[in-house]
Amino acid sequence: MTLSRAPIDPNQKLECVSYAPFRGDQTPLDPTLHVSAEQIAQDLKELVKITGCIRTYSVDVGLDQVPGEAAKVGLKVIQGIWLGNNRLKNSLQIDTAVALAKKYPDTIQSLVVGNEVLLRGEMTSSDLVALIRQVKAKAGIPVTYADVWEFWLRNRDVYDAVDFVTIHILPFWEDIPVRAKYAAAHVDSIRKRMAVAFPNKEILIGETGWPSAGRMREGALPSRTNQAMVVSQILELARQEKFRVNLIEAYDQPWKRQLEGTVGGYWGLFTSESRTLKYPPGEPITNHPFWKLQMAGGMLLCIIVYVTALLTLRRKPWSPRLVSWLAVALSATAGGALAGLAVEKTMIESLGVAGWTHSLFLLTASLAAPILASIAFMSGRGLPTFLELMGPPEYRTASRSQRLLGLALVIVVLIAAETALGFVFDPRYRDFPFATLTIAAVPFLGLVLLNNPLTAAAHPIAELTFAGLLALSSVYVIFNEGPNNWQSLWTCGAYLALALTLSLARVAQNPKSSAQ
Repeated sequence: MTLSRAPIDPNQKLECVSYAPFRGDQTPLDPTLHVSAEQIAQDLKELVKITGCIRTYSVDVGLDQVPGEAAKVGLKVIQGIWLGNNRLKNSLQIDTAVALAKKYPDTIQSLVVGNEVLLRGEMTSSDLVALIRQVKAKAGIPVTYADVWEFWLRNRDVYDAVDFVTIHILPFWEDIPVRAKYAAAHVDSIRKRMAVAFPNKEILIGETGWPSAGRMREGALPSRTNQAMVVSQILELARQEKFRVNLIEAYDQPWKRQLEGTVGGYWGLFTSESRTLKYPPGEPITNHPFWKLQMAGGMLLCIIVYVTALLTLRRKPWSPRLVSWLAVALSATAGGALAGLAVEKTMIESLGVAGWTHSLFLLTASLAAPILASIAFMSGRGLPTFLELMGPPEYRTASRSQRLLGLALVIVVLIAAETALGFVFDPRYRDFPFATLTIAAVPFLGLVLLNNPLTAAAHPIAELTFAGLLALSSVYVIFNEGPNNWQSLWTCGAYLALALTLSLARVAQNPKSSAQ
């Protein structure tokens, strides 16, 4: 999918956008971090080109420098006060924010006393109201509180304490996720509902937007084109209906991935590392900006698979069945079509040493699978069992290519089982490895259907165990994620293909070391 319209009008600045300066490994969860004023100044110099206002969430780890740097470039600030269950930290946040409001009266427009503290359950509404009134008495500027819209309806006493109402409407994170094409209409509908519920005060949409990458939630798909579309439609509605809106957020925030998975790190209008605008005006918007490289990589994998098959015949001339060539073609096509996407998802979804190790093991094993399988297709060998790789000496294969193929199978099955169990017990923030798993599942299934002995052989217990685990997990995940999540359905299809592959595996009852 490609869009031609950028979400930001170069001739009209945004009302406001959430700003956090953290880059790379920086995280506000690190109490020793102190973001430099120079780093903040670099960001604000770019942000002033697209917006007249920024919203912050805290005053610690160097964020107390934001108002001063904003004043230098002419940006207004909606200053955040982070509240939690630590009373001392709350007092420090309040005192610092109030002092900043008095120091920069022409820059700080209002104070946000707490962000989603009721949602997190870290404070009662009565305690929050007391702090809001305390800040109002000290600051002398408009004061508000920010939370998801449902919590305003559940805590109406907060309404009486604030000067205006700040609501968060995030269609992607709703209990029933909203598809991207309906997101803007959903935001407008909730805004109008809140205007009826709280008729006497201005309502600011304090957070709204859409992620550009990450896992689906039911029919809600994070993507670059969807993010551009949703932001464009919300901004257009805001202009037509004349309501205030603050987008989340200015820059992608990698640290949020530790809390919310991949999707948490990709809500920004700017990239995190290069600090460049994702959607420059006048340039087409595509979900796969490096599609030419991806296509070239996929074609290269196809060529390697076919060349490997031909070289196998040269070393051991015989006449393979037509169906063997069809199997090689299918494996090469599936691998070639998905290789670029698998690499792209690996680059986007991997985080930390453990995450990269996990992803690279799966990617390497999957890309190797169609190449090694082509050798087996051309030489008439079946898919090796776990016993042929790790069992007693009399069971082990002497073929190097079969050992490598068995190793790829073990890696793919182990990681598939781990991810499947993750989707059963802790699914909310996990990514679906549909592309990578499919690259391996197709040649594995082809081998057991064409070349594996299905008679006079025993079912390996290990393979049957993993087959059952993958099959049962798939059934649960399909129902849990719903019928609209195509990433889930595709991933479960790969799980079921692997489950079928493992259930068809056979091990000879009178094993002989194979050197074919």
